[in-house]
Amino acid sequence: METIIRKENPMNKIEWKRKLSSRKLWAAVAGIVTGLAMVFGLDEGTISAVAGAVVSVASVITYIITEGRVDAESVKKALDQVQAGAEAAGDE
Repeated sequence: METIIRKENPMNKIEWKRKLSSRKLWAAVAGIVTGLAMVFGLDEGTISAVAGAVVSVASVITYIITEGRVDAESVKKALDQVQAGAEAAGDE
């Protein structure tokens, strides 16, 4: 009988939320987009608009992810307090 060994997909280990909220990533994307725009001969106004749009989108994504993390932590703390209260009430 043949044993099948499954390797874990390394893509599952990547923290996509953290990566997508990285300002360094979005600065790099803006740099690449700007460089490509220059190579293809777009005018300076278009290049500035595209780079600004990339940075703006990055800011919004970072804000949403960060607020989600803060909200999740608040819910976790509240749940821990409720569980501790329930355990204390059960001991009486």
